[in-house]
Amino acid sequence: MQETATAAPVKKSRFPKAVPYIIGNEAAERFSFYGMRSVLSLFLVKQFFNPTDNAALTDQANAHANKLHHLFVMVAYALPFVGGMIADWYTGKYKLILYVSIVYCIGHLMLATFDGGLTGFELGLLVVAIGAGGIKSCVSANVGDQFDATNQDLLSKVYGWFYFSINAGSMISTIAIPWTYEHFGPKWAFGIPGLLMALATIIFFSGRKMYVKVPPQGVNRNNLVFITWYALTHSSQRKPGQSMLDVAKGPYDPERVEGVKAVYRVMAVFFFALAFWAVWDQCLSEWTLYAEKMDRVINLGFTTVTIFPGQLSTFNTVFLLMFIPLFNYVIYPWFDKIGIKTTPLRRLGTGLIITALSFVVIGFTHASIESGNHPSIWWQVFAFVLLSAAEVLVSITGLEYAYTHSPKSMKSTMTGIWFLVVSFGNLITALVNSFIEGGGWWARNLKGANYEWFFVTFIMVFVIVFLFVSPRMKERNYITDPVIDAEVASNAEKL
Repeated sequence: MQETATAAPVKKSRFPKAVPYIIGNEAAERFSFYGMRSVLSLFLVKQFFNPTDNAALTDQANAHANKLHHLFVMVAYALPFVGGMIADWYTGKYKLILYVSIVYCIGHLMLATFDGGLTGFELGLLVVAIGAGGIKSCVSANVGDQFDATNQDLLSKVYGWFYFSINAGSMISTIAIPWTYEHFGPKWAFGIPGLLMALATIIFFSGRKMYVKVPPQGVNRNNLVFITWYALTHSSQRKPGQSMLDVAKGPYDPERVEGVKAVYRVMAVFFFALAFWAVWDQCLSEWTLYAEKMDRVINLGFTTVTIFPGQLSTFNTVFLLMFIPLFNYVIYPWFDKIGIKTTPLRRLGTGLIITALSFVVIGFTHASIESGNHPSIWWQVFAFVLLSAAEVLVSITGLEYAYTHSPKSMKSTMTGIWFLVVSFGNLITALVNSFIEGGGWWARNLKGANYEWFFVTFIMVFVIVFLFVSPRMKERNYITDPVIDAEVASNAEKL
């Protein structure tokens, strides 16, 4: 009698034990970051730049506060690129996250302590920006490091929880911290985010024995900076038919050189996202200042609720969580079904137009405020509907485009560059506010709602150029066309 072989039981994948510590750390850190930002511009104006609410000082005071706010964001999003390299080359992710988190906590302590002195407060902002930016590129990568071949199938789920923790932390903080600011003042409004960052650090440290700690690899010369510099300084050696970067093949890994080419192709698309990031963060700065002068009482029928200015950004999180599945499972498939393919470039262009429309709404609202009216806060909520839809179309599409249009060796680099785009966008807005603060032409011509019309025009210039340039952009999708990677590997072997 022939024996029947019994199939070995399939071992169920398990989440790494370190995951709860990483998720808890991220939720608390995002609470601290978005919580302090929700009241930052309002506090700067009331405490330092226009404490007497002098109408003659309004424009310059608002511009000064918004300039500092956007410079803070600029630094916070410029440093992930640097932090990622330091972690990969010298310290490893665990040590960098731990040490920089302590710096982060010190920055929050300085904000709560120096709420009465501008110099100390500005220094605290810089320290917080260093902390937030230094760990940003490492935290999400640290999640992936915890998984191996036995539980790779759970990776998408854990990133779902990771994304949920980000939104949960930011949503709770943008409700709680503005309320705290109104009832207990700035010390508590900046102190509580500091306590949450301390909690985030404790949670992260508590999981130290659970983490898979990938050691640093040392300086890798096969990266974008070294390859680009070599190509620029040896351009005279370029042969007919070669691109500028092909000169680096030989001294550098040919596959990495092809990867750098892909990075520059994606950066051409990222350039147009600058228009979005130059205005998005204004919903946490300029829009907060406008909200203070609006009718913020909402009648729910059985009761009325007064929304504090900093709480308005909560709508962004709510709408974002609603729109992500709506666009992915309803809107995109519907357009594809009727023959209008929703390519990444089309999404990006549409997103920029909707971004401009959100500023049209804010422009009319600002004009009404300047006329002495108190428009309903629902107008700003409507602007958040548009801005959140634009965020799905631009921000999420941008991250997806960076991943699909770059080879494996360059995906982390592309994430760092995406953060740099956010940084440069905020630098543009900070410069505009700096010019307004300084008086002269900018202060005269960007007074009141002209500020919004300037940015509407700014975005539409990008849109018009995008319409001409996008059909000519070279695209290579490394996910749907894996032959590209195979060809590069084959060429590398020949060389």
